[in-house]
Order: sequence, then C-alpha cells, then structure tokens
Amino acid sequence: MNTAAEGRNLTWRIANRIGIAIVTGVYSADNPIPIEAQLCRDYQASRPVLREAVKMLTAKGLLAARPRRGTWVQPEQRWNLFDPDVLGWLLQRRFSRALLIEFTQLRLAVEPGAATLAASVAGREQKLAISRSIERMQAADRGADDPLDSDIAFHVAVLRASGNRFFAQLTGFSATALRFSIRMTNRYRGVRLTSVADYRKVADAILAGNALDAGEAMRRLIQEALDIISRREAPAAARRSPPARRVAQP
Repeated sequence: MNTAAEGRNLTWRIANRIGIAIVTGVYSADNPIPIEAQLCRDYQASRPVLREAVKMLTAKGLLAARPRRGTWVQPEQRWNLFDPDVLGWLLQRRFSRALLIEFTQLRLAVEPGAATLAASVAGREQKLAISRSIERMQAADRGADDPLDSDIAFHVAVLRASGNRFFAQLTGFSATALRFSIRMTNRYRGVRLTSVADYRKVADAILAGNALDAGEAMRRLIQEALDIISRREAPAAARRSPPARRVAQP
C-alpha cells in the first residue's frame, strides 16, 4: 500500500470537507472554526494531516493562521475564486444566479480573445484538438458521447490553442465552472445543448485562420448564454427587492 499517496488523499478529503463547510457558512467569522484538537476529533485525523489540510486551505485564501492566534476564516473577498476547488465548493452552496452571471461575464471577456488568438497562432495539434471536440459534439447528438464533456472539451481546446499561457491556466477553472454553467443554461433553454453548428462557426474560423470571425462567433455563443441567464435573473431580482413605499400625498 502506498502510504504517502493514502496520506495525501486523506489530506485532500479533509480539506474538501472543511472547504465546503466554509463556503456554505458552517464556519465563518460569526461561527469560528474550532481549535485544532476539536477538528482532529471531528474529522478523525492526526494533527500532521489536519495541518496539511489547513495549509491547503490557507493557500486557497479560505483560512489564515498565526502562531498563538490560531486559525480563522478569511472574508470571501480573499478567497481564490480562480482555484477550481474553491469554485467547485462555491457551486455546491445555495444556487446563485448572480455567481453564474459573473462567471459568464468573465468568459465573455476572455474566450472571444482566445478564439481570435487561436485563429492566428494555433498549431496542428491545437487545431486537431478543436476539430476532435466538434466531432465529439456531433457524436453526442447521436447519443454516442457525453454532451457536457464534449462541450467543455471544445472551450478548453480553444483556450489552449490561443498560445497564451494565462488563458491556458484558466482551463481547470473553466472546466469546473462550465460543468455547472452549461447544465443551467441548457435547463433554461429547455434543450440539451446549443446547436453544434454554432460551435462549428467558431472552429471553422479558427481552422481557416480568420481571427475576426473566430472572435465574433465565440462572442455570440457566450452572449447568448449570458442573455438567457440575465433574463432569468431579472424576475428573481424583482422578487427579492422590497416593494416601494408609497408616499402619502398632501
């Protein structure tokens, strides 16, 4: 048995449980995280394993620790939202359409630019990955592949094909968020996924080296998703707003 790997897996499982507890409000500034001895009992872990889990969460911005001061939960503004684990935990709490809108706005700012770059710089392997993702989408339409996985594969392939290391580093974050986002937007549309033809427009423009068309096709693709989510958010926001107080006329 690989005890080192087992220890790492246990550390991650504990970090995962505590991370979910933090983002769902079980632990917060108002509900402080217990002391180390109590956490060891709660999670049935040794002190070294627990401390490694705390280090992981500290690196992700969820916790802070100081000698003689202990460990405390950081405000949400300090959390690393680009960390796939943190984003995954956030998506497990009560559904926030506002969070989904913010993520889609980020995609709208990034992915058209990635598609534009990909049309200019993508090499043979990167273009092949984009073509294969389109083939997977077509297979998914026939029931021979997973619609969600093939959709994510397309967006990840475009980010990587951009040749931009910063865009490429967003693939883990994007894959995590897209798994949630695509489910929700498809549910709003009432269909399984956007027409493969819409994705093919982006792919064909990239393969042809047409940067302007690639960027615009990707922009339209994401804007459609944002419009759908925003239309759903408007009635919900209106329901949350308190009714306007009527001022008595003299």
